[in-house]
Amino acid sequence: MADDPKTTQSLFGPRVRIAPSPTGWLHIGTARTALFNFLFARKNGGKFILRIEDTDKERSKKEYEENILEGLKWLNLYWDEGPDISGPYGPYRQSERIEIYKEYLLKLLKEEKAYYCFCSPEEIEAQKKDMALRGLTPIYSGKCRSLSKKEAEEKIQRGEKYVIRIKMPQKKIKFKDLIRGEIEFDLSLIGDIVIAKSLEEPLYNFTVVIDDYLMKITHIIRGDDHISNTPKQLVLQEMLNFERPLYAHLPMILGPDRSKLSKRHGEMALTEYKKLGYLKEAMINFLVLLGWHPSSDEEIFSLEELIEKFSLERVQKSGAVFNHLKLDWFNSFYLKKIPFEEIKERFFDYLRENKSELLKNYSKDYLAGILKIEIPRINKFSDLFHISKFFFEEELNYPKELLIWKDSSLEHTLKALEDALKLLNEIEEKDFTALNLQTKIMIFIEENSFYKNDRGKFLWPLRVALTGEKFSPPPFEVMELLGKEKTLLRIKKAINLIKI
Repeated sequence: MADDPKTTQSLFGPRVRIAPSPTGWLHIGTARTALFNFLFARKNGGKFILRIEDTDKERSKKEYEENILEGLKWLNLYWDEGPDISGPYGPYRQSERIEIYKEYLLKLLKEEKAYYCFCSPEEIEAQKKDMALRGLTPIYSGKCRSLSKKEAEEKIQRGEKYVIRIKMPQKKIKFKDLIRGEIEFDLSLIGDIVIAKSLEEPLYNFTVVIDDYLMKITHIIRGDDHISNTPKQLVLQEMLNFERPLYAHLPMILGPDRSKLSKRHGEMALTEYKKLGYLKEAMINFLVLLGWHPSSDEEIFSLEELIEKFSLERVQKSGAVFNHLKLDWFNSFYLKKIPFEEIKERFFDYLRENKSELLKNYSKDYLAGILKIEIPRINKFSDLFHISKFFFEEELNYPKELLIWKDSSLEHTLKALEDALKLLNEIEEKDFTALNLQTKIMIFIEENSFYKNDRGKFLWPLRVALTGEKFSPPPFEVMELLGKEKTLLRIKKAINLIKI
């Protein structure tokens, strides 16, 4: 192989692709890869292509493809060419390209660079075990390499099952990775790989080479779990006289224990994060820092800023740890940064998709009010329904001891609640606003020597009576949202609880 092989060039900027397989939901790793490809294309004036690799007929499902598209659109990673957008190099769904692959399979067979293999799985397993026992690398022995064209055709006519293998050259092959530098493989340790189960059933390493060439992909930016596939694809490119794209392998995403991120670390489909109420800005900001770092200490970036700053040179080689607490921090930041009116509309969209019954049972003003006072305490929308359940419950259940402030007593607590009930009962419904309630209560506390030196004696039992919680927003905002009737009712129930 030449040390300086031909590489794919484009006069109109780079062409990159994300090529997910619809055999499962869109997960964090694929979303991160899509983001890096998108940023690279936009930064360099290129094209971002979406290709659906659905040749696995048994496992590919329409709902998985729809989930992939939904997740990418949620992150605003819109593609220039894809299965739903016309483009010059379609179709962009592999199941619609079978005849194209068949043409190239026949070409390799005709040129005797590939061959039909009739060895059964059991026979191949036995071959590999024998090689391992002899201290050799357990690869396919090449038994069917020597079959003549006539012998192969006769076996096919008899209905014998076959696969198609390539004749792997016995040499070393290397490529320059844009992130990891030069990488070299010994092809003799790989063996004659299978590239198709039949002429109508091509496999991944073959189809990806054909598609990348025909779609004029210039840069392949993907996870480092694909490094082992690269030499196989380089060989196929050589056999077909294709130009070689440039490769960049992204670092693996790791769990907190630095093993590969998995379900046991809480990893889930990207759309599940959306259902939990994470914002796309936070997810983008979080994903980009899983393996890339800016030239400064900045951590907060809009998508537009990332397009301007992104470069493959700043992608790290070592694994990137997925930290849920960091994601929560980003989301909490954006909940506070984005104007409330916009957050409110997104919250209603979230409710329509996930908790539509709340929109039927409560007014938008009430729900928006809860969101507004709870934003300082939540990391994502779904948190609201755990820490603010008292806004949606008619009966609060809590031990009466929770009403007691520090070293106070039930007797003093009862006095505080009875004072609060009397004071609040005198305030008209129209004046039941947080500001007015705070003013009236604070004046009362300052004028009452029993509470003046320790406001908690009054405010703590009042807040617990309203929420039943040790931690909650200030009682004034809570009372405004609950309204006068419900506020007085909860205080009365707290008084009765103490008297029992």
